[in-house]
Amino acid sequence: MGPGGISPWSLLLILVIVLLLFGTKKLRNVGTDLGGALKGFKSAMKDGEKEASEAKESLESDDGEAAGDTSTQQREQVDEKDKTGSGS
Repeated sequence: MGPGGISPWSLLLILVIVLLLFGTKKLRNVGTDLGGALKGFKSAMKDGEKEASEAKESLESDDGEAAGDTSTQQREQVDEKDKTGSGS
C-alpha cells in the first residue's frame, strides 16, 4: 500500500483492539441501536416527504379555489353595481 493507506492487517488489529475494549455484547447492542436509529430516520424521511407532497397538493387545490372565489366576488360586485345603478 502507498503512504497513508490502511492495510488489511492494520484493520484486523484495530478490530481486535475494539473487541477487547468493548466486548462483543456491547458492540452488538451498539449495532442494534444504530440499526434502530437508521430505521427511525428513514421512516421520518418518508413521513416528511408524504407531508410535503400533501401540503403541496393542498396549496395547489387552494389556489384553484381562490381563483374561483375571485371570479365569484367579481360577479357579486358587478351585481351590486347593477342594483345600485338601476335604483338611482
